[in-house]
Amino acid sequence: MQKKLSVLVAACALVGLSACSMLPERSDDTKNWSAEKLYAEAREEMNGGHYESAIKLFERLESNYPFGTYANQAQMEIAYAHYKAQDQAEALAAVERFIKLHPNHPQVDYMYYLRGLINFNDQLGFLSFIYSQDPTERDPKATREAFAAFKVLVDKFPNSKYAPDAIARMSYLVNAMAQYEVHVANYYYRRGAYLAAANRAQLAVQEYTDAPAREEALFIMMRSYDKLGMPVLRDDTQRVLTLNYPNSRFLNPNARAEAPWWQFWSKAAPRPSPSDAAK
Repeated sequence: MQKKLSVLVAACALVGLSACSMLPERSDDTKNWSAEKLYAEAREEMNGGHYESAIKLFERLESNYPFGTYANQAQMEIAYAHYKAQDQAEALAAVERFIKLHPNHPQVDYMYYLRGLINFNDQLGFLSFIYSQDPTERDPKATREAFAAFKVLVDKFPNSKYAPDAIARMSYLVNAMAQYEVHVANYYYRRGAYLAAANRAQLAVQEYTDAPAREEALFIMMRSYDKLGMPVLRDDTQRVLTLNYPNSRFLNPNARAEAPWWQFWSKAAPRPSPSDAAK
């Protein structure tokens, strides 16, 4: 009985395979498309927010027409499409591939800029953890990587049209890194680890001299030294705080607080696409 059942199963499998082989192969409508048509169709998919479809068309464009401007443009568009689809790993891989293959391309500065944007996009929610997550639970790795990426762009292409925006984002990122150190210092202070709090706040003061968070870092240092019974260091820190921030809201509860520094940056800030880079 078992032998008959095995024969029956094998026969059904063979019939299934035969039926599949008799079906007509699905035709590829894009097979004979010109480079211009492939690019136009891919851009239309991009504009409609259909990033996966756009990526497939750009990949087909690069495969069918591997030489010339359309292939290079397709590679840039693929990186951008992955970025828009929030697929950071694939987007970074595509950027690195383009930079490696075309280090002297006229629009390679855009790809350096996009590399920064990809990391920047990954840390846009960086400050959201301040009120919802313990700051010691998140290492601002993406923040540092975004800063490094933008710095490479500014150093290599100081006259790039993307340099001013990169510099503005770098300033934002420096403030974010300083704010992270301050919140870690606050974390230590709230738990009575006053020496650790003072040291972490001092790190923010020394490494981020122009960041708005420096004001609060000095205040944490002053309070920590007071808790540690170190009046000389406490008073010295207070003098520095008063000298640099005479209207500090930490020393004067009635002082009017300025708008949070991160509000200058909008998530809706323009992000140029590769088609803009080619203009």
